[in-house]
Amino acid sequence: MFSKGLKGIVAAETMISQVDGEKGELLYRGYEIKNLVKGRSFEEISYLLWYGELPTPAQLTALKNELIKNRYLHDHTFNILTQLPAEMDLMSVIRTCISSEGLQTYGWKPTIEQAIRLTSMVPLIISYRTRLLRGQEIVSPSTELGHVANYLYMLEGKQPSVAHCDALEMYMILTLEHGMNASTFTARVTASTESEMVSSITSAIGTMKGPLHGGAPAGVLALLEEIDKSEDSTLETIRKKIIRGERLMGFGHRVYKTIDPRSQALKTKLMDLVGEDRWLDLAIEVEYLSIKALEELKPGRALYTNVEFYAAAIMKAINFDSDLFTPTFTASRVVGWSAHVLEQAENNTIFRPESIYIGSRH
Repeated sequence: MFSKGLKGIVAAETMISQVDGEKGELLYRGYEIKNLVKGRSFEEISYLLWYGELPTPAQLTALKNELIKNRYLHDHTFNILTQLPAEMDLMSVIRTCISSEGLQTYGWKPTIEQAIRLTSMVPLIISYRTRLLRGQEIVSPSTELGHVANYLYMLEGKQPSVAHCDALEMYMILTLEHGMNASTFTARVTASTESEMVSSITSAIGTMKGPLHGGAPAGVLALLEEIDKSEDSTLETIRKKIIRGERLMGFGHRVYKTIDPRSQALKTKLMDLVGEDRWLDLAIEVEYLSIKALEELKPGRALYTNVEFYAAAIMKAINFDSDLFTPTFTASRVVGWSAHVLEQAENNTIFRPESIYIGSRH
């Protein structure tokens, strides 16, 4: 049977996550994401994805210490990072630097320790490269801050605000894992050849770089900025766009036919931060008024915000340039990729789909 793009084809069994587009559900290891994220850290959910269960306090402390211990780049990797052309995009820099980590210590089978190492590396690569291109002094990683707070600290060169840190951590937790997407599939295909963890993650990063997969929510950002600058009221600006037949960026999702559970979890978190940042406040207002305008002008057409909608507001609030959007997505998704690589290795069969020849015969 031929299915273009393997759509609808089941390629693997997994215990890591389930995406139910019809019900609007996302499960990490059997836990509904809306319940899982309450009061938990990036490190806790990473532990769940890697080990299959939530950590005890002692296990969580041990994982945090391992992540901190791995906050360094080998000299050869740092030299590569500084010598790559300035015009090279950040995703290509991450891909190249991660590939350079492929030392003889990485082999078959992959390990959780390797997953921790690569997860610790990505924020360093992003922050070092960003500050170098800005002409700023590189900020050494903290040995006290959590994974997400340290990422912001190294980028900004100062202690991040609690509101910004909380919002970004929630976003990164919600994008850790999302089923058999293109980059995750790529990671598993590479792992199925019994290549090492570094090759699998490098392959996944190359796939994430494509605008059809890891593209930044720039359209949502443009929408918020347009509304912010408009002389019309927020509601009137939205109504005019709908009447003109323009798409409201950040609404609708290819998989979710109802509410995107990640968007709802992110919104719930941001409701606790009302008044902390005007961009977060604006996003909440725009969602409410957009749904109201759609009900008025296009009755019966149910459109809901996707995770990119609130992600754009968070990125704007913490002053991230658009070229940091997909790299930040990568800094979280490396956890999900590595979890899938580990799972693939436990019951491995090399991926070898068939193709149908449609060329001529001479």
